[in-house]
Amino acid sequence: MNGSHHGLEKLETERLQTEKLYLEFLRQPSMSAGLYVLPKGGTDPQQPHSEDEIYVVLSGRARIQVGENDFPVNAGDTIFVPALLEHRFHSIEEELRVIVVFAPAEYSRKL
Repeated sequence: MNGSHHGLEKLETERLQTEKLYLEFLRQPSMSAGLYVLPKGGTDPQQPHSEDEIYVVLSGRARIQVGENDFPVNAGDTIFVPALLEHRFHSIEEELRVIVVFAPAEYSRKL
């Protein structure tokens, strides 16, 4: 595969058309990436994944529980979550928009 480019506005438009919280925009065996958006006051329905994850917060304000730790989340923050660790965004004060990177690609390992 050659390189690729993904504009945030186009990704958001595509995500809204799917009516889902998450839009995957990149998939390779070694990694996958997507845009995840949670509304103000919303609930994060995700379960632990079998892959490591990195979240890059584009906008919004919330908190994230990662295992026993609880952190504030703001635009510009980066969060690492090891595979299989319970985690969830909560107390979403402003719509939260994050880029999620899975390594290896999401769902490539069995739980």
